Amino acid sequence: MSTNTPPLAIMEESIPNAAKPPRKNRARKIRGMRPGFWVYAGLGVVVVSAIFPYYWSFLIGSGDASTINNPNLSWWPGGNFIDNAMSVVNDPAVNFWLALWNSIYSSTIIAMSVVVFSTLAGWAFAKLKFRGGPGLLAFVVATMAVPMQLGVVPLYILFSDWGWTGTIGAIIVPALITAFGVFWMTQYLTQSVPDELIEAARVDGASQIRTFWTVGVVAARPAAAMLFLFTFINAWNQFFWPFIVLDRSSPTLPVALSLLQSNYFVDYSVVLAGVLLSTIPLLILFAFAGKQLVSGIMAGAVKG
Repeated sequence: MSTNTPPLAIMEESIPNAAKPPRKNRARKIRGMRPGFWVYAGLGVVVVSAIFPYYWSFLIGSGDASTINNPNLSWWPGGNFIDNAMSVVNDPAVNFWLALWNSIYSSTIIAMSVVVFSTLAGWAFAKLKFRGGPGLLAFVVATMAVPMQLGVVPLYILFSDWGWTGTIGAIIVPALITAFGVFWMTQYLTQSVPDELIEAARVDGASQIRTFWTVGVVAARPAAAMLFLFTFINAWNQFFWPFIVLDRSSPTLPVALSLLQSNYFVDYSVVLAGVLLSTIPLLILFAFAGKQLVSGIMAGAVKG
């Protein structure tokens, strides 16, 4: 053996051929991990199942009052969707633009508040050691098992005494923080922020607030973005509590659309046109924040 042979080559020559993983087997294993036909077929079924309700709503919403009862319904949309949508927008009983603003305003405030408070509470439960912390976190998680309907009567009595019934504050204040948001951020921060990084920040002289701002907030961005989206959608779709506490003169969008079905005769083409109009802001939100949603899911999967 030549003295100029590199050490790595000597080590490779000393390894028996049986100990080296065959390249063909590795390549076959990698190819086997790729999704096959049935995976894409299953995903196609899921996509079609998710899109079909929107197409059905558009199909009925683009027809007239007799479309939904037509036994020979055509699967090609009609030409009345714009007229039906304008009927929803111009209906004085619906007050569409005010309801749209109320939904955007309340959902944004609720989502931002849940993200801020849940991140603060999650950081405390995940990285600050204090007496009773695990028990308090268990209590917070246990509140998720309490149905919302149990608190409707005392909440209504409370807001009635305060004079808040009929105002947007009555649907914002009870939802400023959620047990799910606290649990979600606690689990994420526990796994994504190592204790050594916090100790290094403290050695450098960073205060507790600065450590949270420079370490915790930066690490929590993907999970916070995902929590914001989920909370916004949940607040946007809330119907039960806003229907009880809000006046019909200042409703949210789901409550306003329910007024379309309060007449003796219900024109479902107009109702479904209004339902599609109510989903447009959510589609716009997903179009702009879809990358954050995917990164939040992937980050949680990698950390888990």
